[in-house]
Amino acid sequence: MQAQLETLSGLERRLSISIPREEITKRVDARLKDVAKKAKIAGFRPGKAPLNIVAQQHGFRVQEEVLGETVERSFGKAVYEQKLQVAGYPRFEPKDGAEEDGDFQFVATFEVYPEVKLGDLAGKEIEKPVLNVGETEVDKTVEILRRQRTRFERVERAAQDEDRVIIDFKGTIDGEVFQGGSAENYAFLLGKGQMLADFETGIRGMKEGETKNVDVKFPDDYQGKDVAGKTAVFEITVKNVAAPQLPEIDGEFAKALGIADGDVSKMRAEVKKNLEREVRLRLKARVKESVMSALVDATPVDLPRALIGLEIGRLAEQAQADLKARGIDPKLVPFSPAMFEEQAKRRVHLGLVLADLVKANGLEAKPEQVKAIIEDLAENYEDPADVVAWYYEQRERLAGPESMALEDNVVDFVLGQAKSVEKAVAFDELMGQQG
Repeated sequence: MQAQLETLSGLERRLSISIPREEITKRVDARLKDVAKKAKIAGFRPGKAPLNIVAQQHGFRVQEEVLGETVERSFGKAVYEQKLQVAGYPRFEPKDGAEEDGDFQFVATFEVYPEVKLGDLAGKEIEKPVLNVGETEVDKTVEILRRQRTRFERVERAAQDEDRVIIDFKGTIDGEVFQGGSAENYAFLLGKGQMLADFETGIRGMKEGETKNVDVKFPDDYQGKDVAGKTAVFEITVKNVAAPQLPEIDGEFAKALGIADGDVSKMRAEVKKNLEREVRLRLKARVKESVMSALVDATPVDLPRALIGLEIGRLAEQAQADLKARGIDPKLVPFSPAMFEEQAKRRVHLGLVLADLVKANGLEAKPEQVKAIIEDLAENYEDPADVVAWYYEQRERLAGPESMALEDNVVDFVLGQAKSVEKAVAFDELMGQQG
């Protein structure tokens, strides 16, 4: 076998490989003899057909198999000898100008992994958000838990914000009914922005049993292109108005949250414990994101197009799976590679930098770290020991905790190299809530 390597541009390489025709012929003949031992051919007992008859029926398939195996094996050997790290999948093609009866020649075009040189982190500033959980944060969380258990009771007064209203409505534009503009027994919370502003404004002040027409202007950028920018007239009938009733913070409320004896002080202590854990995880996630961004910014890398393409494929599959999980047919949502390209580039970039950083600095996950993470995860469950045992029952279940431990090691390493600055963060901002 002879192999010649060329650098095409950037990370792209081409290997031209030549294999003596005699080698191919020998492998084909040997494979045909193996096939002949088991071949069932009409007029002959199994395994007794002449080799030339076997070759007539199976020769093309056998030759294709041998050539395919030869290409892969020869490419692998050449890559090993040249000490190349192939990124993605190579493209195999017959060599132009090769003689049909001469040596078997083909070319493999592919990309190699780039050289990664970690940039200077000393000049990078990593923001570390800080938040201490106190009684104010516990109060806000308890209030959220109350709202999650809201009941609605029918009232005879006019509808106001935060009421649940049940309505019938029929919309027309220029006197014509339009698709999606009608519904019966439609329930929503008034004042929460679930409907267009003009629609909600028209309902405020209406009572049960009342009907009126409301003019509603659709925004120019409304998702329904047929009605975007147009004004519709909705005939609205209010069928029910119900006011929110929040539970009292008492023993029954505490029991509903899992406190067996209904002790409110115990409930608040449990809420604070869970809240502290959630805050810790969210703060940690923010620091990790800042660290990863600093690594990417500090370390420019040539990105193999093949890896970007593979990552785009993975992201598209994930998006389709998410749609299916929500009961949406993925065929109804057109995807294009451009939608995922920037995200794919960042993930490939970060993956290359992390792989080099971890290898160069011995940041692999340690067993004791993995165990600590599993025990922390298990605290959320009724029987933590069973959860810990579950993780260790199968090796692949440790992949998630190992990845978390590795990321922790990377974060600690970068924070040790860069300048970290603590900055207070508001509770509502961190938790994604409105005050």
